[in-house]
Amino acid sequence: MHLLSLWTLAAEDPTTPPAKMTDNQETQDAAAEDTSPSGSATLPLRQPCERLSCHKSSVCSRSYFVVVMVFFHVYIINVIALLFYVHYNSGQEDASRSRDAPSSGHQRPESRRPPSKDEFQRDISLPRIEGIRVGHVQKVSLVSGRLHEMRTLSLKPLLFEIPGFLSEDECRVVMQLAQLKGLMESQLMVQDGQEELARELNLSPEEIFNLLDINQDGQLQLHEILTHSRVRDGIWLTPENLQEIYAGLKADKDGNGLLSLEEFRLLSNDAFQRFLLQRGVKRSQLVRNSRHTWLYQGKGAHQVLQDIKERVIRLTRLPPTLVDLSEPLQVVRYEEGGHYHAHHDSGPVYPETACTHTRLAANASTPFETSCRYITVLFYLNSVDGGGETAFPVADNRTYDEVNDVDLLDTRRNCDKSNLRVKPTKGTAVFWYNYLSDGRGWVGEQDEYALHGGCMVTHGTKWVANKWINIDPDYQRQARYQQLVSQQPEEEEDDDEDLTMNTGIQSPSIHQDL
Repeated sequence: MHLLSLWTLAAEDPTTPPAKMTDNQETQDAAAEDTSPSGSATLPLRQPCERLSCHKSSVCSRSYFVVVMVFFHVYIINVIALLFYVHYNSGQEDASRSRDAPSSGHQRPESRRPPSKDEFQRDISLPRIEGIRVGHVQKVSLVSGRLHEMRTLSLKPLLFEIPGFLSEDECRVVMQLAQLKGLMESQLMVQDGQEELARELNLSPEEIFNLLDINQDGQLQLHEILTHSRVRDGIWLTPENLQEIYAGLKADKDGNGLLSLEEFRLLSNDAFQRFLLQRGVKRSQLVRNSRHTWLYQGKGAHQVLQDIKERVIRLTRLPPTLVDLSEPLQVVRYEEGGHYHAHHDSGPVYPETACTHTRLAANASTPFETSCRYITVLFYLNSVDGGGETAFPVADNRTYDEVNDVDLLDTRRNCDKSNLRVKPTKGTAVFWYNYLSDGRGWVGEQDEYALHGGCMVTHGTKWVANKWINIDPDYQRQARYQQLVSQQPEEEEDDDEDLTMNTGIQSPSIHQDL
């Protein structure tokens, strides 16, 4: 009973420290513990506080251990379940493939059957130079014994500048060859065939109105008429010019600057064109005010022209076949006052659109054609005394529509408001990509940031040359086109070239970072 009372008291007051005992007391207590009142031997008792402390500590340790082990096992079970899930799904996909595949083979039907004559296996990937960052400089080997510096001017579009691409003698020869061949007007007021096409279609005023009404709001705004005039007639009218035409034709009865369907019905189909012809159109009102010619760069051409083509191949790292089958070199001369309003060298390609250079291989009639120019290489053949810069109005904008209430397409009025302008310097070349990559080594969507134009020449004359690399975004059309060309008979057997898509030529990397 005495021991039980002590245990109870200690349990009720665990904060009371145990009394310190002397050696004699410990010996007497030990002797007392060895014998019970009945004289029988008993087990020694530990201090109550020690037993209580040890008991609480072990309980805490065990609880912590149990919690950790539970979380660990739950984690392991989740991992095993995830592995089973992935394995099960993979098995289902394999089973689906095996059901679709013939029992005699292990390959899918597409890989087993021989390709038809209308299908070409993609065996080429178009190289694309990395811009890294604006201002980044790379060394390029274009001619033996010399390295050129290539500087990144923008990333949207991917645009580069190469000073000294052409020598002074080469610039002089190209200009002389162009003059010898003769230059023609770059633009006529009314494009050939449009009047005949309009007669064949025999559209009603309502149908013409709906074609022009881009936003389909039942009113023709100024910009809708201006867009039509610039695209169809090649005439760069301003809103002020259009107001003069409205007044001359007495078209806008209510004077609100809009044409309703009723007001439009009062005009003849060619009312605008007839009015402009009667009043006269100035050269400054054309979309493009210049003269140009084309110079062939193939076999038998002047050595300078062939050298330029070879240099372009090394610069772009494209297979020579693609460059050989592209457009000839275009040489353009801008007199004082000459300009070219902002435009894209290449148009977007839709299913109903064919590229001009591969239209014969399209195997289908398409209502629309566009120039599919993957790369533009622009050469400055002289230094201009005043103006004549190449403007990129929206280069490196965050978004294409990030513009103020300014017509950035108008390079006569707003060239100084463009994001980037390249000053023409004799011998310098700039080149850019008009299309993005499709992510699989071929041509993707049109790069809308490649919008560019020629600022007005204020003093002197401006000479430039353009080399466009034509590639169809539709791989099959491009392959059929090159197959058709390769089947043409050659004059000399030794000069036969492999014009298939698989050129077998791996252009070495000639671009080095500085």
